[in-house]
Amino acid sequence: MAGNLILLIIGIPWLGALVVWAIGDKRAKAQHILAVIFSLLSGIAALILLAYVDSRPALNLTLAPVFGNLTFVPDGLSVTLTVIATVIGSLAVLFSVDYMRGEAQLGRYYFMVLFFIGAMAGLVLSGNLLFTFFFWEITALCSYGLISFYNDDPKAVAGGIKALIITQVGGVGLLAGTLIAYANLGSFQISDVLANAGAIPVAALSFMAFSFLIAAAAKSAQFPFHTWLPDAMEAPTPISALIHAATMVNAGIYLLARFYPAFESVPNWKTAVILVGVTSALITAVMALTATDLKRALAYSTVSQLGYMVYAIGAGGVLASQFHLLSHAVFKALLFLTAGSVIHAVGTRDMRRMGGLSAKMPFARNVFIIGALALMGLPIFNGFWSKELILEVGLEHSPRWAYVLMLIGAGLTAFYTFRMTWLVFFGTQREELHVHETGTAMKISLAILSIGSFTTWLFFGGLNKLLSTSMPFHAIKEESTLEMVIDQLCTRYLVRFTGGNSWSGIILHCRPKVCADRKSWLAQLTYRFIFRV
Repeated sequence: MAGNLILLIIGIPWLGALVVWAIGDKRAKAQHILAVIFSLLSGIAALILLAYVDSRPALNLTLAPVFGNLTFVPDGLSVTLTVIATVIGSLAVLFSVDYMRGEAQLGRYYFMVLFFIGAMAGLVLSGNLLFTFFFWEITALCSYGLISFYNDDPKAVAGGIKALIITQVGGVGLLAGTLIAYANLGSFQISDVLANAGAIPVAALSFMAFSFLIAAAAKSAQFPFHTWLPDAMEAPTPISALIHAATMVNAGIYLLARFYPAFESVPNWKTAVILVGVTSALITAVMALTATDLKRALAYSTVSQLGYMVYAIGAGGVLASQFHLLSHAVFKALLFLTAGSVIHAVGTRDMRRMGGLSAKMPFARNVFIIGALALMGLPIFNGFWSKELILEVGLEHSPRWAYVLMLIGAGLTAFYTFRMTWLVFFGTQREELHVHETGTAMKISLAILSIGSFTTWLFFGGLNKLLSTSMPFHAIKEESTLEMVIDQLCTRYLVRFTGGNSWSGIILHCRPKVCADRKSWLAQLTYRFIFRV
């Protein structure tokens, strides 16, 4: 069953891409309807696959000996990213029904979007490194075509070429690491690399580890490869949401998380990963403070939040990184698509020309605020819980200087998010702009993502179980959603009133050890009352 579902998840959007392209642009309505149907079917198949998570290959196709077997493994990490890519992708396609209405070359647009979704699913589900590289390159090609979709605009073409060239640096890194693994182990299977990493000579393993870090940094737009993502904003806004929230930029995070057990013992590798994450998070947060283009500000924010995920992996928090990846996919897709609805309505991306849109676009205002509060990391919203988990892991397992810098980055995030929201929806109207209401298809996508920004943190326990039970090499501790919530609350708030820590520890957000060791009498009583231990 799992094997058939994997074939459907990859094959349905690819079949849909061919069908939508073949029927021609003269039947635009049919193209819209078919694209939505094919993307939704792929998303439904991915959700069903959650019931069949396993660490063993669900498909094992024998190919030529030099390539090894083509395997697809539905473990917790790959299925989670597949669900994100297909479900968020289907919402972006639904949003496109209103956003792309009347646009030329609609068949080309939907062909690349659907092909992109299928390729991303294949990338994370593949158990063969060589075919991971194959899907990796397809996503790069699709992103180039979509970023430069408006091919009569020189800025769009330049943005697409820049993205293609920089991400190809990552492709070279991935291919080099793949060949090193094959030369030493005689296998392209990811499971063989994780199981036998200790058999690879230290020099070769170090080369492989840093090659994969370069690949991840280029694909996920991390320092020093971060410049391509803001220039990718020349793409249609649904594509910005697709690339920035659901698909390609998540591939680098996936690569680091997947191979963390193999590389964690490599000298200085974890420090390098932390340094890349901290640098990316800080410099792009500062850039977002000065950006005047709404989509570019959100692009800088994406790089910054991806930096938090990279930092978490460097600190050993694979679960924390994937939890924030899920939260970020939802609220950043919400922010990008809402920004698209605003831009579509007013005809400009320049926040200096906006202002006072709150009364004219109340629905867009409400959903944007929800996404903004999640990005800031305010309680109740999903971004609060996932960012807190990253900071908790960082406090325990990263250098203190890195942890303090990430706290500063969290403050900058709140500041630039407030600035964006105020410039667009509040204050005085700075220019008379023609405004029309958000379309129905847009509203459906935005409403679903708004609900997700409130609720996806409730899936922490399920995500934890998926990863801990199907990824034996990562040694992830199993914890329920309720345990996570109490741990966060008792360590963040109760400890401050119990004298369980020094003042310096409290100032530096020092939380986890007190609750873990039950040294605080109030934290201890709270924990025992709830869990009856």
